[in-house]
Amino acid sequence: MSAWEIVEEAIATRDAVKVAEIVLGLDDQGRKEVAQRLSGHLLPLIFEAEGVGRALQGEWVDPLSQGSWPASLAELQREGLIDRELLLDGCVRRFLRGGQAGDLRFFARLHELVEPAHAEVEARARDYLRLLPAAPAAVAELALRHLRRLGTLDPADVAEALQALLFRPERKLVSIGLSWLDQAVRDAADDADDYALALAYAFACDAPDVQERAVRLALKHSARFTPAGAEVIRDALGLLPPDLGEHLVAVFGGEVAADEDDDGFVPVPLPGTPQEDAGFPLIGDIRELGAFPEREDWQGAERWLAGFVRFCTDDRDLLRSVLARWTSWPTRLDVQPEWRFLDQWSEAMARQIVTPETWLGRSSSLLPSPVRVSPPHLFLLRRWAEVHAALRAGTLPPYLLATPTSGTGHLDPGVLVDRLDGYERTGAKVMDADLWQALLRLPRSVAPEVAARAGRLTSAAGATAARWMSGGRPAPVTAVEWTRGSTPYAGDREPSGGEHPDLVPRIALPYGGSGPLRDLLDDPSASRRDGHGGYLPWWPAVLPSDREAVALHCLPFLLYHWNAPEVEPGMLWALARADGPAGEGVALLLAYFLVERDSWSGGKQPNEGVRVLVEMAGRGDLPAAEVGRQLALLLRRTWYKLSAVVESLESAARHGAHLEVWEVVAGFLEVYLPGPGERPRTAHTQALGFAVRAASWAGARGELPCVAEIARRKGSSGFAREARRLHARLT
Repeated sequence: MSAWEIVEEAIATRDAVKVAEIVLGLDDQGRKEVAQRLSGHLLPLIFEAEGVGRALQGEWVDPLSQGSWPASLAELQREGLIDRELLLDGCVRRFLRGGQAGDLRFFARLHELVEPAHAEVEARARDYLRLLPAAPAAVAELALRHLRRLGTLDPADVAEALQALLFRPERKLVSIGLSWLDQAVRDAADDADDYALALAYAFACDAPDVQERAVRLALKHSARFTPAGAEVIRDALGLLPPDLGEHLVAVFGGEVAADEDDDGFVPVPLPGTPQEDAGFPLIGDIRELGAFPEREDWQGAERWLAGFVRFCTDDRDLLRSVLARWTSWPTRLDVQPEWRFLDQWSEAMARQIVTPETWLGRSSSLLPSPVRVSPPHLFLLRRWAEVHAALRAGTLPPYLLATPTSGTGHLDPGVLVDRLDGYERTGAKVMDADLWQALLRLPRSVAPEVAARAGRLTSAAGATAARWMSGGRPAPVTAVEWTRGSTPYAGDREPSGGEHPDLVPRIALPYGGSGPLRDLLDDPSASRRDGHGGYLPWWPAVLPSDREAVALHCLPFLLYHWNAPEVEPGMLWALARADGPAGEGVALLLAYFLVERDSWSGGKQPNEGVRVLVEMAGRGDLPAAEVGRQLALLLRRTWYKLSAVVESLESAARHGAHLEVWEVVAGFLEVYLPGPGERPRTAHTQALGFAVRAASWAGARGELPCVAEIARRKGSSGFAREARRLHARLT
């Protein structure tokens, strides 16, 4: 039996991990045969399926083992049997999806064996830049090494990259970043102000030799800084030991000494917000349509669906030949009582194209019951189901309305008007879920001239879009309800009583709404049972302008993770960069990741919650007081401790968010400090002590009623003394 015959059964299951595990047991020739055959079958899936990197992480490259997967793939691309663009793009996409260092090791080795040329690196420069802030160290170092080969990077991109590198905890990357900064300043055409903030971040490094080197660079290039750049350097002096800071004071001015309360804290500016994404490129060639979309990749699924619909009109015969490769195995769709996964619907659509006379299938009757899946999951299934139904009925439009134009899931309003105008001119039939998804993807702000264009559309769908763009967008009323069993807490200060709380999301549309809107923007289920939480990472792209609603849909999966999906940091990042009001739900997710730091950061600071807080502070949309309130509720009602709050907020303050941290602390104290009938505990005293420091950092002024009331009490306890100290500083 040949190597390919051995692996065919695994390919029939579309299980990329199983294929990898089988190939590991083959001899060198067998591996090469399989690698070559996979280029037309499963190779694109290797870069998308979870677990492949973990299965292949032991494939040695140094020294190169003949017949290993990386060696075989690299050799085949050199022989022209595998497209090197497929390998490079696959590796870079996998890096961007994130993951643990071990899961990405195989793809990093393969990427380096392909040896991307200068032009190939230049074409992917923005993607490499996106890897620098948070990718595992080995991947970030790989991206940095290739970026530094380019001599054509925009100075703004260089500054952004340096800020990302010098913000990282790894000493090696910070050291490399300083070398790059030195070269960038020497190459700068004018002043060096663009690099002052990156240099200030290096002052915060824990390694003394890195701090010394950063100071030497500041002195070396001091003449290249204008007064504005010098001020950034001055503001960061407090991050340095006094002896190093004194060297800079002599040149830049400023002070290194701090008063009693701020512990040597000197504020630094907030980092700039990341540049907008590069859009949402669609599949250009029908042969790129590839396999069915993966359950972890919403962007890939959207591209697949958009390409499928478009190619059904443009060249159905060629589409049939492409899809025939993915429908050659026996199907089990006809014996499955419901289709709750998008790949089931995609398979049915593909089979409808390939063998329409034998594959009829069903549509709406195969959707799962609303009580069995979460509303955003059901909405996704309805979109796929209506495409399947329109395909069978012969009413499929030439393109979709809802395909996003941004990596956040947003849709440009002008593009939607153009698409609706095309529908009206061709008589295409609008699909309901597609229209609602398009409207939900519109940004909150629509230019008046675009709304006016929408008003000139003549169809019912056009009139709906015009109303939406002219102020008719639904405004759901939202809230987070904390309960014990089915009983809500009586107030914020009510203790847990030793019981584990539940989080119940509350969403209501003031004037009702049609089916899809009512499902997405009305009270979601608080269930965590099997089936709920499906496609959870996709939800921000379903409601990119209603991030508060997305956050509320996530609440049932936040505190408890057994037998249910887990809300991961990527969800918080997506919500931070989404649109719409940020209320109790978004604040609670952010508060959770501020105290749940060790699970995701390995104990390193700044953790994901800190990074998001700093970025939202820079954007000006941080619900600071509400974050403080939710932190207090987490401490009062769950198992989290004050130390986690203090560590995260201090880290955020030291990275530029000191003003916003005080707002968080003020909201925190209002709920956390003991109320009537409660006895102060040591943690309450510690919270007031930290508040004194935070107020000093921010230069805060103005009485806090909850603190003033305690300060006026008689007594000499440490709790009372700290309250009086804070009150005196504020007033």
